[in-house]
Amino acid sequence: MLILAIDTSAVASAALVSDDALEGMVAGFATEDTRSHAEVLAPGIQDMLATAGVAGTDIDALVVGVGPGPFTGLRSGIATARTLAYVWGKPLHGLMSLDAVALEVAESTAAVPEFLVATDALRKEVYWARYTLAPGQLPELVDGPHVGFAADLPDLPAFGAGAGLYADVLRADPAFVREQPDALYLGQFALARLASGGTLPDSTPLYLRESDAQVPGPRKRAL
Repeated sequence: MLILAIDTSAVASAALVSDDALEGMVAGFATEDTRSHAEVLAPGIQDMLATAGVAGTDIDALVVGVGPGPFTGLRSGIATARTLAYVWGKPLHGLMSLDAVALEVAESTAAVPEFLVATDALRKEVYWARYTLAPGQLPELVDGPHVGFAADLPDLPAFGAGAGLYADVLRADPAFVREQPDALYLGQFALARLASGGTLPDSTPLYLRESDAQVPGPRKRAL
């Protein structure tokens, strides 16, 4: 099965993952810029597909990170994934973006039975979720996602760029203090869940906050 995975909950990234490829990845694209998702994502995907020699019609399904994340960045990835799925006539699945970091933790030597994943939510807050991990299993979400202050999180090992920002109050793992959700791990998580007979949610975004942009109300008529 060949999946195109896309995530823009923090940085913009995309990956082609396959259950036939070594370590799952066929090709990948990522940028560390958190402010230009709409400008870099589509060209990045186009170049990635061309380099891999893969056409959109070769893809079996798409999976997109549904957040939590900032409104504008998250919307860029979801809109792109929906458009490509429609044009290519392929199924589209959603997956919580924090799951990508959780899988990266699970595949590392830092894996522990219970842990937090946290990313930067701005406004001195983090997006976070709590996971448990059994040997040979995918990380299991047991609480979240939430948005809140780092000082209010459970006292557990914490992974991700959000934990790195507040290492003074969180038990941040030093090897993961810069980690953001990566489309590669998102795609691997999706492949593993589908292979085990599980299902994936749709592409409804997890904003957790209202957009800062508000539609202005009707103007009062001058007398």
